[in-house]
Amino acid sequence: LVMSYLSYLDSSVLLASGIGVGAHWYWDIAGFAVHGQVFFVSWVVIVLLLVASFLGTSTLEQVPRGWQNFMESVLEFTQEIAKNQMGESFYRPWVPFVTTIFLFVLGCNWAGAILPWKLIELPEGEFAAPTNDINTTVALALLVSLSYFYAGLQKKGLGYFKRYVQPTII
Repeated sequence: LVMSYLSYLDSSVLLASGIGVGAHWYWDIAGFAVHGQVFFVSWVVIVLLLVASFLGTSTLEQVPRGWQNFMESVLEFTQEIAKNQMGESFYRPWVPFVTTIFLFVLGCNWAGAILPWKLIELPEGEFAAPTNDINTTVALALLVSLSYFYAGLQKKGLGYFKRYVQPTII
């Protein structure tokens, strides 16, 4: 019995590489295979963010109310994050980037948690939060990593890579 279980385990490990993770609904857009669920829900989030931005900036007042108040508080929150991480003299140009990434990730997570996507039937798979898909997570990680290296090169030039090459003293 133990030997048959071990041979089953051994063969299942070899077959594990061929296992797909869930069913996906793909669209063909200009010759590219696009993950339909992620693409659709991402655009729903982007449209909602654009609507919120429009509502927050359409009627600017000296004393903010409603959407303007909400958008200003979000901006102040992300400005503080950027200032604490990058320093007082360097954070300002990066506030739009930090705010965009923050709002997109927050919107995607809330879209997966609040909106009743399971009520919509698809040919394959189901709608979910775009951040639930590894491709979205990897794309955002690459975007942030490239921006990080760009900021380092912009500030310190090629000497920026010196800290990655020098050995650390223990």
